[in-house]
Amino acid sequence: MQLEASKPLIVLAIKSHPESGSRRAALRRTWAQKWQLDGYELRPIFLMGHTNVSGHMESVRTESQKYGDVLQWDFTEGHHNLSLKERCFLKWVVQRIPHVAFIFKGDDDEYVSPPALVQYIKTFATDPRVLHGYLRPHSEVMRHTKYAVSEYIFPGNIYPTFLSGGGFLYSGPAAELLYTVSQKMPVFPLDDVYFGFLVLAADLSFRHDKRFYVYGLKFEPCQYQRALVVHGVSPEELVERWSKAQNAKCQKMETDPPEKEVSAH
Repeated sequence: MQLEASKPLIVLAIKSHPESGSRRAALRRTWAQKWQLDGYELRPIFLMGHTNVSGHMESVRTESQKYGDVLQWDFTEGHHNLSLKERCFLKWVVQRIPHVAFIFKGDDDEYVSPPALVQYIKTFATDPRVLHGYLRPHSEVMRHTKYAVSEYIFPGNIYPTFLSGGGFLYSGPAAELLYTVSQKMPVFPLDDVYFGFLVLAADLSFRHDKRFYVYGLKFEPCQYQRALVVHGVSPEELVERWSKAQNAKCQKMETDPPEKEVSAH
């Protein structure tokens, strides 16, 4: 897959699962489209592994042929393979689209406002060494549930600061630095924590912004227009909320005062 653009390119990289066809269909009807906004070109791409469930791979193959927006690797989909997906994606970015200006990384169950995202980039994403999203400082290491990590893998009780995997933004130059350190580090079983380790190793920084609503947001059309991402939205909700937010007459978006950047150290 090649992503060519005549203007600075923003990739909307969306983690998905082969079985989530209804989610991808809703995203393609709403924000996961080709956009030209304020001097940028935006291109969506769905990131997937494989599954052995009958029919899933055939459906994905059909989607890929029709839309040309699927990037797939030969490993099994699973919670602990999401970190592998991050590592493979960084390699693909550096080798196939080194010209990319920015990457928005999200999930297939969320609302995203491309105009708000572009405005945010033009206002706050001036330093290529800063990653943007919802910061998770002092997160406790869990020894149970699906997020469990053994003491053998990570003996500490608190993780270094990382961005919530529900949606975050970084530059093309940062992707190259992250890929370089990923070649020297083992894959950690939690993808957002793993990405935080890469940021730490690459000596990059974070910027927290409350408009990355990774824990959801009650629907209000104008607030959704201004949101960068709202996580946890079903396909039916997405289509309905997108239509209402796009048609709402809202005041011009104002930029929030800058928040302090945070080192990964």
